[in-house]
Amino acid sequence: MEKKAIMIRKSASFMVGAIQTNLEKAGYKILPVDATVAAVNEKQAEADILLLCLGDFISGTSNFLVYLRDLCAEEEKLLVLLGTPEELEAAEKTIPSSLIAARFARPLDIKRLVDEMDDLVQVNDENSRKKTILLVDDDNTFLKTIKGWLSAQYRVTIVTSGAQALMYIADNKPDLILLDYEMPVTSGPQVLEMIRSETAVGAIPVIFLTGKGDRESVMKVLALKPDGYFLKSTDKETLLKSLEEFFEKRKYDQLHHAQK
Repeated sequence: MEKKAIMIRKSASFMVGAIQTNLEKAGYKILPVDATVAAVNEKQAEADILLLCLGDFISGTSNFLVYLRDLCAEEEKLLVLLGTPEELEAAEKTIPSSLIAARFARPLDIKRLVDEMDDLVQVNDENSRKKTILLVDDDNTFLKTIKGWLSAQYRVTIVTSGAQALMYIADNKPDLILLDYEMPVTSGPQVLEMIRSETAVGAIPVIFLTGKGDRESVMKVLALKPDGYFLKSTDKETLLKSLEEFFEKRKYDQLHHAQK
């Protein structure tokens, strides 16, 4: 897990130097750059975390903040803001909270800064690898079709029964389980109940696969409180887009949970 961050500042003040020193002591490689579009653009590919040290200069840098906003949205950078409450408020008029991974008001608690930076690095590292999906269904033809659709973007494991699914997660922790709602012997709801009852695997997200799209059937599925459901008739493009949105939302939730 590489600990690296780009530190954006207007000048090398005592406070900025102290922050850099403490982060370097904690194992971070800090890349200091000036608060200009050209300077950040030159270095932005070298790290996923942008640490912006705000100052009274912030009121006159709307174009720079727009650039950072767009960079974080397009390149999925993690933006960390440091400044006075007034400076943070000014920056957040341009950069929405959904794009800010963490914010720290001065005077800074350096230990908290380092701890939360570590949390962000860990979450980012987990989300940057290829996601793993466990696909559970008793229909081999359906399994092979869906695996073929997903394999270019995800690492997919297929099993044909609830019992096999439970055996698999005893030794592995997938990022997502796509679980057939209606299976013989051990049904999808029974598998979900057993997963949720086990502390070690209870947090693994589970999305049901169902062949019934009528309101009564859907409400019955949702009453079990899975992390969602897909109709088996869903086409490839819709399924891939829905999974991408699911993982993006999960990443957002994890990042914002990490800073609490």
